[in-house]
Amino acid sequence: MATVPGGWQVEEYARSGDDVPIRAFLAGLEGRDANQAAALLLKLAARGNQLRPPDSQQVDENLFELRGHQVRIFYMFLPGRRIVLLAGIIKKQDRIPRRDLDRVRAYQADARRRRPQLQ
Repeated sequence: MATVPGGWQVEEYARSGDDVPIRAFLAGLEGRDANQAAALLLKLAARGNQLRPPDSQQVDENLFELRGHQVRIFYMFLPGRRIVLLAGIIKKQDRIPRRDLDRVRAYQADARRRRPQLQ
């Protein structure tokens, strides 16, 4: 994706070839949700692991979420000031639905296995 000067390198997790979950999620956003997602991603690229609530929250070990009003974007960190965007959801309840969390954890595990290929 991008690197903000003095910031972090932001990458997108791809399941295979053109199957990039975060890209599909972001492309489907409109209006307020799209604006919030863009603002949160800029903050993440600039502040990385220094981003704190209410904008970011840890979900699991090395699994975090960017938090807008309803937008949630899941990401993880890799060595070398790298961030990998995994997926996103529009959240309609306080808890993250189990199937969404399981899906994101599977993406995270795959990204860890394929870490050298994410470069």
